[in-house]
Amino acid sequence: MSTIQLGYGNASMELEYEPSRFDILAPQTNTSHPLSDSEINAALDTPIESPSLDDLIDANDSVLIVVSDATRATGSAQIVNLLVRRLIESGVTPANITIIFATGIHRAVRPEEKIQLLTSFIAQRIRTLNHDAYDSSQLTQIGSMEDGTPIEVNRALTEFSRVIITGAVGFHYFAGFTGGRKSICPGLASARTIEATHMLALDFERGGRRNGVGAGLLDGNAVSEACERVAERIAPVFTINAIVDENGHVEKIFAGHWRAAHRRACQVYLTHHSVEISEKREVVIASCGGAPNDINLIQAHKTLDMAAHASADGGTIILLAECGDGLGRADFMKWFDSESSRELERRLRDGYEVNGQTAWALLTKTEKFRVRIVTALSRDEVGRMKMIPFASLKEALADISSTAKGYILPRGAAVLPKLQ
Repeated sequence: MSTIQLGYGNASMELEYEPSRFDILAPQTNTSHPLSDSEINAALDTPIESPSLDDLIDANDSVLIVVSDATRATGSAQIVNLLVRRLIESGVTPANITIIFATGIHRAVRPEEKIQLLTSFIAQRIRTLNHDAYDSSQLTQIGSMEDGTPIEVNRALTEFSRVIITGAVGFHYFAGFTGGRKSICPGLASARTIEATHMLALDFERGGRRNGVGAGLLDGNAVSEACERVAERIAPVFTINAIVDENGHVEKIFAGHWRAAHRRACQVYLTHHSVEISEKREVVIASCGGAPNDINLIQAHKTLDMAAHASADGGTIILLAECGDGLGRADFMKWFDSESSRELERRLRDGYEVNGQTAWALLTKTEKFRVRIVTALSRDEVGRMKMIPFASLKEALADISSTAKGYILPRGAAVLPKLQ
């Protein structure tokens, strides 16, 4: 027997397994170390398809730095600290630098999270803003989408002479990848604009997902391309995209042109975070990797989505997701009044909401697989989502056949199983 520690919130759970029955699906082993400050600065000195920061920004500029919120690990504390110091060395005064959190439709960043995301040194010296996608006073229209929907973003994006976006690249179950253009849309867009771009993931004529939409897909992905068109109107002057390790430390940096550097990062991420499998199996044990990846159910669903790629139809998925912050949205549970995913899809056709699509994606999986979840969520909430709650991993595994074969995903959302 072998053992492995699987992340759960800020702790872990030990799993004892037989290597002859279970294969571990994980990103390619990183034999390097987290990047040092000097290595990150070296990446900033050799940008991808872009002039250097020193050539792009001068002392008279006002600079807006876009940072992801607390629902994902991006290495922002190290990156933003170095970036701010670099701007100040270039002559930009701290009073002309502002950081805005790209929360999309998520909740605001809490004070203690701000320190974690920025370091106390930066949080105490640089002004910060929280985006609110529902606050019209924060928003301004910068154009219209093809269907006439207004493109609305946080007005701060238009009030600074230079915009720098930061973030981390990972898989996204319908936008293809996180990072890059997502810092602008959905990160700093209005709820109406976010809905208009995200609903492109569904094909309301044929039903289900639109062709080209899915994890690891960019070209031909209607959602990603729509978000890129929004970001293009802002044309950030520079981007810093990170790939982080299992501890949230920066292991690779892609800096430069906002689109080109992100594309390069996505190519590298796909290469190192895809795992070929010869078959789908009857049991998949998937951990989100702990906090912040299992901060709430909406984030934890990304791990469930990856586990589904490796599970045989009707198989059992055991999801480790503490969800200490709850569901992620107070109105998320209303969608599970639907008797089936098909009925939920009809509701989305009549009145689309972003989190309704997440609920639909979740329900399609709980209908197709037996989903057991080890979580802090209430039994009632879990039951309404057609999952089975367990207090421990041992209990969730208790009646699994001793001959069943399966997979273990220690960092569920960070690996894409691909059937050969």
